[in-house]
Amino acid sequence: MAGRGGAARPNGPAAGNKICQFKLVLLGESAVGKSSLVLRFVKGQFHEYQESTIGAAFLTQTVCLDDTTVKFEIWDTAGQERYHSLAPMYYRGAQAAIVVYDITNTDAQTYADDNSLLFMETSAKTAMNVNEIFMAIAKKLPKNEPQNIPGGPGRNRVVDLQESSQPSRSQCCSN
Repeated sequence: MAGRGGAARPNGPAAGNKICQFKLVLLGESAVGKSSLVLRFVKGQFHEYQESTIGAAFLTQTVCLDDTTVKFEIWDTAGQERYHSLAPMYYRGAQAAIVVYDITNTDAQTYADDNSLLFMETSAKTAMNVNEIFMAIAKKLPKNEPQNIPGGPGRNRVVDLQESSQPSRSQCCSN
């Protein structure tokens, strides 16, 4: 997915790139496709029958965005009711979250619009918009401040991923 003018691509870090690391969590009910979405993004795979996640699964993937390499630390949380009490432990300190839901629940687009949130329908099975949702998140995350390093200065910083009505401007990567 390389191209000109701000193109993003899933890849390893390029020489001379600034590297930013972000914690991203996937949230949603059981069996809505959280693990399938992550597996498609990280490994390019889809399994028709995916076993339920126990607790949470951890994966990483990097994407190149202009002259910045964004490394996602992805926490795929279990959706079963018995694991709900563990969820805060996994999403604490996350800079972004993807809420995965069954597409037959039709109120999500309205909710996203009403709250100026990023919204994109994806399919892990066909790979539709899978890379695109992670790229959209990578573009929204600030890349010029200290990252969420345990005990570091960016530790409790809140990142707003809402759509802005103001024109966007570059927040980093200028020479």
